[in-house]
Amino acid sequence: MNAAPITVAHGSATDTGLRRRINEDSFLAAPPLFLVADGMGGHQAGEVASMLVIEEFARLAGLPSVTIEQVQLALAHARRRVAEVPLPPGAGAGTTLSGVVIASVDGEGYWLAINLGDSRTYRLSGGVLEQISVDHSVVQELIDSGELDELSATTDSRRNVITRAIGGGSDAEPDYWLIPADEGDRLLVCSDGLSGELDRAAIEAILGAEAHPQAAATRLVHEAMLRGGRDNITAIVVDAIEVLSREHGCRDRDTLPVGAAVEDVDTDTRPRVDARGGSR
Repeated sequence: MNAAPITVAHGSATDTGLRRRINEDSFLAAPPLFLVADGMGGHQAGEVASMLVIEEFARLAGLPSVTIEQVQLALAHARRRVAEVPLPPGAGAGTTLSGVVIASVDGEGYWLAINLGDSRTYRLSGGVLEQISVDHSVVQELIDSGELDELSATTDSRRNVITRAIGGGSDAEPDYWLIPADEGDRLLVCSDGLSGELDRAAIEAILGAEAHPQAAATRLVHEAMLRGGRDNITAIVVDAIEVLSREHGCRDRDTLPVGAAVEDVDTDTRPRVDARGGSR
C-alpha cells in the first residue's frame, strides 16, 4: 500500500449539550476521513440520518487517501440510504455534512473539503484561522446580501434554517475545495452546536493554546457547554504532522495557493477569508 500523503494526529469529542435529550451528531475521525454530520428531524430521524451518512464514508477508512470520485460515490449511497429511512407521513430525516478527507494530487498531500449545510470546517495555518466551508443557511444568504449583520445573525429566528442538506427534502450538491496541505496545519471540523456558542476569537485561542489535538477537541466542546450548550456539540481536530511532496519531502509553504478549486467539480461557492462568528 502506498504511503499516506499526509500523516496526521487527531482528536475528537462530542456531547449532547445541556438542552437536548439525544445526540443527533455523528462523526468520523479515522484517517483519511474527518467528517461531522449534524442530524435533523428529531429522534429516530436526525440521529439515524447522520449515522447512515457516516457509515457510508467509514467504508473508506484505512486507505492512504481518497479521490473525489470515491467521495461522490459514498455521498450518493448515503443519500439513498437516508431517503429510505421509514418515517411517519410528513416527517423527514436529514443531516448536514462537513469535513476534510486526505487526497493525493501528483504525489502531493491535499485536503479535500466537503460541505452541505451549516456544520463547519476551519483551518489554522501560519497562525491564521480561516473558515474553509461556507454555511448553507438562510441567515448566511442574508448576511451575504447585506440584509443582516453578523451580530444580529446570532439571534435571528431563521438561524436554524439551512438551504442544503442530505435528505430533508434537499437534493442540492455539496461544495468542494481542494487545498494544498502544509506541515503544521490544524483543521477543525465541528457541528453548529460549537460554532453557535464560540466565536472566532475563542476558537482561535483554544486551537492555538492546546498542543495536542485531543486536548483541543475536548476543551472546545467543554467551553461550548460552559457558554450555553444549547445544541449537540461535536469537534474533530486534525494536525498535519508530515506532508509528502513529489520527492517525498516537505512542501515549501509558499509554492501553492491556498484554496485551489477542485478540477471538474461544479461549485458555486468559494472559501471565506475569515471565519464567521455564529451560525444557527
